[in-house]
Amino acid sequence: MAEGGFAKIFGKNAQEEQTVRVEDKAKETKETKEDEDYLEQYEGQLAIDVFQTDDDIIIRTPIAGVRAEDLDIAITDDTITISGERKKDENVAEDTYLVQECYWGSFSRSYILPVAVDADNASASIKDGVLTVTIPKEAKSKTRVIQVQEGK
Repeated sequence: MAEGGFAKIFGKNAQEEQTVRVEDKAKETKETKEDEDYLEQYEGQLAIDVFQTDDDIIIRTPIAGVRAEDLDIAITDDTITISGERKKDENVAEDTYLVQECYWGSFSRSYILPVAVDADNASASIKDGVLTVTIPKEAKSKTRVIQVQEGK
């Protein structure tokens, strides 16, 4: 290798690489700011499990970090909407995060119920970070089994 060849190549590559990193960082900062502006307008959604028994529709959703007073549940004849807000307990500067995957802020989820329900007698509880909403079916929508009789 020619005199200073390694230093010359390493120096040139290192300098070009450093310039690219600075340009990429500026681009990332601009994109991050745009993402943050978008996320402030974004409302998160909940993942839900819905199942039924003979008498009830039951909805379960993991909702860790949300207090009961930060939840609203609205039930109509055919729709349930669960909304609320997951609040941060502490202020952490955005530039100190290494990874930030948890969603903080308001969220909402609506689900069209498969049968008519008795919204007045619905109940909800949180246990171990899981919200469970139990909604009784209206009597007219409960499944009834009837016997088939032989023709006379």
